[in-house]
Amino acid sequence: MDFHTHSTASDGELSPADLLARAVARNIRYFAITDHDTVEGYLAVRDAALGEDLTLVSGVEFSCRWSGVTVHIVGLGMDVAHPAMREGLARLATARHERGAKIARRLDKLGFPGALDGAVAEAGDSQLGRPHFAAWMLAQGHVATVGEAFDKYLGQGKPGDVKAFWPELAEVTGWIVAAGGVAIVAHPLKYKLTASKLRRLVADFRAAGGTALELVNGRQTPDQTAQLRRLARECCLAVSAGSDYHRDSTFGPQLGVEFRAPEGLPCVWERWQGPATSREAAL
Repeated sequence: MDFHTHSTASDGELSPADLLARAVARNIRYFAITDHDTVEGYLAVRDAALGEDLTLVSGVEFSCRWSGVTVHIVGLGMDVAHPAMREGLARLATARHERGAKIARRLDKLGFPGALDGAVAEAGDSQLGRPHFAAWMLAQGHVATVGEAFDKYLGQGKPGDVKAFWPELAEVTGWIVAAGGVAIVAHPLKYKLTASKLRRLVADFRAAGGTALELVNGRQTPDQTAQLRRLARECCLAVSAGSDYHRDSTFGPQLGVEFRAPEGLPCVWERWQGPATSREAAL
């Protein structure tokens, strides 16, 4: 299974079609493309997946704010044509453009004019994000590597790390729930919150209609998995699992997650379990 992946519709390396083909080749039975703030990756392969031996679930990874922190909420199984989803996706598209313009203004002050047009050109049909600014900086010779662009200009705490435009967690969670989907806190430990603050986040998330967290995300230690398992039990949350795959990397996660459901914890994929024949599961 893999309920957290990214394609070229946002910041992944593989096209949606290639990502689906990779999932089929790896015999992944339950699968979602969860691009950042867009469902275009999912829509690109929705029909093609009907002919494959896997269950494709509609997916998205929304950016939002909670208590001054940027948090990501994965939505699975939503009706992507629901008015709440359409409104939410439009809001995030606007937010990303405004964020891009602010990043460009900051880079211009640092001596890198033309960043917005360059990043938009790099993005093409993809959702505009910091990786496109990094690609433009590399192409212009402003940096030697994409990593340098993030280390110096675009990474956490750097001038291009702009988060101010995201909607609030409760609103984003509400969009997913209104559209009939399951809302999931993505990679809960990556926000580096204290245990008490993480429980506050989960409490607010549940109050907004959220019901699950990612028990497994990418490469994490057994101790981290155990910590999240305790949190899910204490907070009465279901669990999900995903690789957070973006591209092939020596140190990054590969597509697909081997996962055994913990005893006593409900799992989000139970909603789509059924015959082994392929079916499209955006209900």
